[in-house]
Amino acid sequence: MSDNASSSAPTEEVVNPALRIMGQYVKDLSFEVPQAPDIFTLLRQQAPEIPTSIETDLRHLDGNSYEVTVSLHLEAFVAGKTAFIMELDYACVVEIDDKRIPQEHLHPILMIEVPRQLFPFVRQLVADMTMGGGFPPLMMQLVDFAEIYRRKFGVAIPRTDAPTSPTIN
Repeated sequence: MSDNASSSAPTEEVVNPALRIMGQYVKDLSFEVPQAPDIFTLLRQQAPEIPTSIETDLRHLDGNSYEVTVSLHLEAFVAGKTAFIMELDYACVVEIDDKRIPQEHLHPILMIEVPRQLFPFVRQLVADMTMGGGFPPLMMQLVDFAEIYRRKFGVAIPRTDAPTSPTIN
């Protein structure tokens, strides 16, 4: 068999992804049960209310690298007392191929799509921390990051024919 057969095979071009998560990490985490152990007796009698707030943040690092952070605050109440408080900042470093992502789509992608990809890890941390704190694991519902974006920036999600989105500082 000759070597000519292998040299005539077509070569595939390697295409870099438009967005790459280079690493993800817990930036800050706090969990406390200020009324322990008494709160556990109340929880056997009544289900807690657990208001949740979620925010996203973006920081330009250098070149085409950005840090995207999902911040979460949970505070569970039962019978007017605090059952637990959890605060979490979960972040990642993202590289963007600016030749493949138009500038007008960059901000929404970083503030909607990247947090959407991080959310399963945030959700798992919440479940693990609540369980480790002596509570049933709290399984958060899915989050609409597009709605968070609309509330935060007061703009519609840009389409290919829409005007540009806010610029990143």
